[in-house]
Amino acid sequence: MAGAATRIVALAEETTGSPPPVRVRAWDGSEAGPESAPVLHVRRRRALRRVLWRPGELGLARAWVAGEITVEGDLYEVLARLAGLVWERDGALEEARPGRLALARDPAVRARALRFARLARPWPPPPPPPEEARPQRGLRHTLLRDRRAISHHYDVGNEFYRLVLGPSMVYSCAYWTEGGTLEEAQRDKLDLICRKLALRPGQRLLDVGCGWGSLVLHAAREYGVRAVGVTLSREQATAARKRVAEAGLADLVDIRVEDYREVADGPYDAVASVGMAEHVGEERFREYAATLHALLKPGGRLLNHQISRRPLADESRYELDAFIDRYVFPDGELAPVGRTVTLLEGAGFEVRDQESLREHYALTLRAWVDNLRADAARAARLSSPGRVRVWLLYMAASALAFERNRIGVNQLLAVRTPEDGVSGLPLRARVWQPSA
Repeated sequence: MAGAATRIVALAEETTGSPPPVRVRAWDGSEAGPESAPVLHVRRRRALRRVLWRPGELGLARAWVAGEITVEGDLYEVLARLAGLVWERDGALEEARPGRLALARDPAVRARALRFARLARPWPPPPPPPEEARPQRGLRHTLLRDRRAISHHYDVGNEFYRLVLGPSMVYSCAYWTEGGTLEEAQRDKLDLICRKLALRPGQRLLDVGCGWGSLVLHAAREYGVRAVGVTLSREQATAARKRVAEAGLADLVDIRVEDYREVADGPYDAVASVGMAEHVGEERFREYAATLHALLKPGGRLLNHQISRRPLADESRYELDAFIDRYVFPDGELAPVGRTVTLLEGAGFEVRDQESLREHYALTLRAWVDNLRADAARAARLSSPGRVRVWLLYMAASALAFERNRIGVNQLLAVRTPEDGVSGLPLRARVWQPSA
């Protein structure tokens, strides 16, 4: 009989209509596929069972997280080669119903899948790796469900995050210049936000989703504001309070474990929401925008820093990314930037500036991947080997998605413009560099 790798490659080509873009090495030591391509090592039959039960992205991701498939060569290159077969096309197989394999309606595809099943010995369905979040029932984005979702992602250890993010402890897109370091780029991003908000000594700043407190610390130290940071992660809050105390800024900075919907001590001169709105969800975004509008003084500014996706011809077909939803950001949702602008303005804001930082996020993610790879063994001790694989896959795939313009990230500067129409912004809010 042909080796397992040859059979995997043949079945993959039959199913997708084209040869696999990577070389396959199977559990029996056999290899097949293009000689010069990076190697996808299928270490256990169970990886194929996962694909049969959950075809496409989630099945492959589960096999990766469980260590049943690995990559020899450039992970970015492998992900780029597989994108057209996994993330950018419909799968050949349907999702499995309870107790049944994922088989297609088309008889020819069904027959190929059954041959694949004989190779994989699919019964019973493999349990998901322990790093996967349990699916939640009921309405999304209630206070309790949001707390659970945030805890899944952020309460995995502050030292793990410090290893990935570096000393800045900033978990959002940096703002790069040629030749700059990650720490310099994150400092420049924090300062960019403060300058867009036109912060001045004595003003009140609310940071919604404050993370480990880097923005409120920078704003208090460099601009003299009185800052409140709110987060749903208790581990983040503990670390942020320690950083505030060590900086001697406890009289200016208050860190709270609190949902933005629970903040009741407005009005504020400025509100920042950096990398938090992705957790809000479409059905709650109007409430989010209205809440932040009500928390601002007339003339106050909002800086909304948010990942976006490309719009769909039929928005009713939008689905949450299966891997991201199960392993990274449960219940996280992306919206086109135009939709975000519409909802902010519907809440009473005047959106005055939009700046895309898409390429900046790709650079940031690659820097985080480098940090994690440089100390992967320690990262595994701080969390788990599966968690390290989750982060490597999520960050590398996200970097490619930003580079390929599949997703973007935007800073929207909005104002609660007073009734007299005086926004308080200069006539030329942003200065562009001359073309080379």
